Amino acid sequence: MQIHSLGLDVFEEEYSLIGIHTTLEDYKLAYLLNKKLGIKLSKSREDLEFEEISSQASFSIFDYVDKEYDYEYFLIANSAKIETYTKPNELLLSSELKTYLISEKKKVDFFIKISGSFNINFTLQIVEKIKEINTIITSYSIDKNSLKSKDFLTF
Repeated sequence: MQIHSLGLDVFEEEYSLIGIHTTLEDYKLAYLLNKKLGIKLSKSREDLEFEEISSQASFSIFDYVDKEYDYEYFLIANSAKIETYTKPNELLLSSELKTYLISEKKKVDFFIKISGSFNINFTLQIVEKIKEINTIITSYSIDKNSLKSKDFLTF
């Protein structure tokens, strides 16, 4: 009896990940990155959203497609504030909770995800340019394979 099987190749997106520590708002950071890196990040039409039964987290995203080199840049906020409402005994109470996209990197304020085929030197050059921005505390390359929750970066 002849046995046939289908081979399904699991496609893993090729991208580089950079962590940024800063106190800037997302739109200010996007503006400064545009100036420094010569790109045109703009606010995405939709945020990255995760819903639970009683709450919803929304992480801001800015994106840019470099058609010349076939790269995609994403600036992603690592934290979001969730407001939950409870109604015990006719009193409406709200509480605010901070949640993280990548919980094992709670100190990272923003991630830059660059999709495309390039070498490690390209990522290191981007990191060094980001460090030159005065209001950036630090930036560094992150090994995506070391992240437990890297699936949240697939969109």
